[in-house]
Amino acid sequence: PQVEKNSKVLIAGASGGIGNALVKLLMEGPDSIIGFHRSTSENIPKSNSSNHKLIDLKLTLSNDEQCNALVDNFTNISDGLDGLVVLCGGINSSDHWENINEDDWNEDINLNLSVPFFLARSAMEKMKTGGHIVLVGTESAIHGGSPTSLAYGVAKRGVECLVQGLARDGSKNNILVNGIRLGLIRSGFHERWQGKTENDLIERENLVLLKRSGTPEEVAAMVIYLLSGWSE
Repeated sequence: PQVEKNSKVLIAGASGGIGNALVKLLMEGPDSIIGFHRSTSENIPKSNSSNHKLIDLKLTLSNDEQCNALVDNFTNISDGLDGLVVLCGGINSSDHWENINEDDWNEDINLNLSVPFFLARSAMEKMKTGGHIVLVGTESAIHGGSPTSLAYGVAKRGVECLVQGLARDGSKNNILVNGIRLGLIRSGFHERWQGKTENDLIERENLVLLKRSGTPEEVAAMVIYLLSGWSE
């Protein structure tokens, strides 16, 4: 599956492992306009085709106004919006839930639940004739999360409700809203946010039936399927 030619796709939180894999796969497909959002100083990938336009959008996302600004900036440059993929997220504190403070709790809920909602709502206002939105959850959320990332798990469980609610209302305007519930993926997330070591990840992989993690490329392929006409 591939996105349609000249698709305009905004990727919020594109600088991580999954985001980079998604951008590269999109650039291997039909000509498109890709919004590469980042909140940090990572370099953006280089397009291998003059027919792909990669728009660098560096902006912190923490409230409704900033989320609206990101969507507006992209649509003003690209003259439209066909797809939104929300990959931004993280864990502000790895403290046990017994010790997490109010600010850290609120920040994790905001980044992992409120920001995806504000982005999706803003995108749906731009998708007057249809579009695709992909949000990301986590498998651990349906098992009660981890005691050292409980706020993250609670937020991601909320994302599943968000997907269902937005999908129901979005269908009236041919806007398809889907969610992906990820398991263990070697994207750099666990090392960055939880300080996991290689040995930690290998130990976790041994609990998986296939004895391996998923890859960013596997996730990116699923996202492209959901952005394509194959998912309709």
